[in-house]
Amino acid sequence: MEEPDPTPRPLDHLPLRGRAAAPALLTREGLLDYSGLEQAVGRLAAGLAGRGLAAGDRVASWLAKTRLASLLPLACARAGLVHVPINPVLKRAQVAHILADSGASLLIAGEARLATLRPDDRSCALLGEAKAAALAEEGDAMTPSAAPPDRLAALLYTSGSTGRPKGVMLSHANLWLGAVSVAAYLRLAPADRVLGVLPLSFDYGQSQLLSTWAAGACAVPLDYLAPRDVVRAVEMQGITTLAGVPPLWVQLIEAPWPAKAALSLRRLTNSGGRLPVSIVRRMRGLFPAAEIHLMYGLTEAFRSTSLDPALLESHPDSMGAAIPFAEVMSVAADGRPTGPDEEGELVHAGPLVSQGYWKDPARTAERFRAAPPGSRHGGVAVWSGDRVRRDADGLFYFVGRDDAMIKTSGNRVSPTEVEDAAMASGTVAEAVALGYADARLGEAIALVVRGGGEEAALRSFLKRELPNFMQPSAILWRDSLPRGPNGKIDRERLKRELMG
Repeated sequence: MEEPDPTPRPLDHLPLRGRAAAPALLTREGLLDYSGLEQAVGRLAAGLAGRGLAAGDRVASWLAKTRLASLLPLACARAGLVHVPINPVLKRAQVAHILADSGASLLIAGEARLATLRPDDRSCALLGEAKAAALAEEGDAMTPSAAPPDRLAALLYTSGSTGRPKGVMLSHANLWLGAVSVAAYLRLAPADRVLGVLPLSFDYGQSQLLSTWAAGACAVPLDYLAPRDVVRAVEMQGITTLAGVPPLWVQLIEAPWPAKAALSLRRLTNSGGRLPVSIVRRMRGLFPAAEIHLMYGLTEAFRSTSLDPALLESHPDSMGAAIPFAEVMSVAADGRPTGPDEEGELVHAGPLVSQGYWKDPARTAERFRAAPPGSRHGGVAVWSGDRVRRDADGLFYFVGRDDAMIKTSGNRVSPTEVEDAAMASGTVAEAVALGYADARLGEAIALVVRGGGEEAALRSFLKRELPNFMQPSAILWRDSLPRGPNGKIDRERLKRELMG
């Protein structure tokens, strides 16, 4: 793969990279080519600037995946504003927190959503979705900006499953280089049509939109209610590229796929959690024409690693190696690089590292620290808290989050390993392993599963595959598992529900 250009540019220059008449964005409002996308971004930017907003003001959006929602990241950047996308599934209290925490000057949302806010939630000006969308259709267009690469462009709020959501500060350089990097290693091309099913407030969903435009391809954002809606969109729109998080992939491989839809896909990507090998193998069988890219990322550094699809057969449990512009290391507790197959903390350095947490110097200092000795980039790195190992070939493997490891009978157990074994049994569709207090063991293992299998068959399989100290003391069967705003299983909520 040819190394992409490492020069960061203002984020709002992305539409200029596509051919004028090539399709750029398809939403329920219709199709925009790259010329139309550039004009709409410029008009919306001018309209926002005309509302008396000052450079650096935060503009929040609480929208479905409309044309307006897709334009706002670029339009805000062009107008010198900071975009704060809010997941449309969030409720009033969560939205009120984000508005207050970000110090938003303006909130753009549909009238129905605005009506749910209480008077004391309205800490900023409000603009209805229809009026905001009209700004992109009329008036003069603002010309492309000359924003410096380190200027703040967006605040992406984490889902907050372990506390109140915190805003990750992303610069023009972070977003530009992230888009260029992803477009390069996925080998996206102008002929590609990329279905966006993940929230645009999620770093992975935002990455899909921006990397598509960096490649001059066509983005097709989609709000869906059921997996069949995704299947239908793939078939009707000739989609070539589809991204998901593990719970979504589980749902999609359970859905019926017409041959035409399955064969149109050329590229499948996963992030937001490790895919069990059993799911990867089912995806390979269901989508024979598609490359499968297993990736790892964290909002604080946008994207970190990807596995070359050519290595999927031999390393189906790996999350790959560093992507362009990223330096990824496995670091021991004493700060030294770990040896082959030695467990360590994943540390990410380089220009994709974000600027920290908005108005939260204490939590920023915990996660963003000096890069370890020997780092070629140096400077500030993200210390992820994720446990990984690196093999002799330089490929990384996810072990688990340090704060999620289960300490039982004097052993450290990765929930991922127990969950993978449960999935490999073929008796369950999803599995979550949790530790709970036990006077004899320190912690015992509870395995929460969704599926229609038999517990005896599951236990028999686990006894064959796992050592005694990794056997679950309790197996709990559920019809559904709680999910956070980004579609990932909400482990903290599940633990609260089960254990108080």
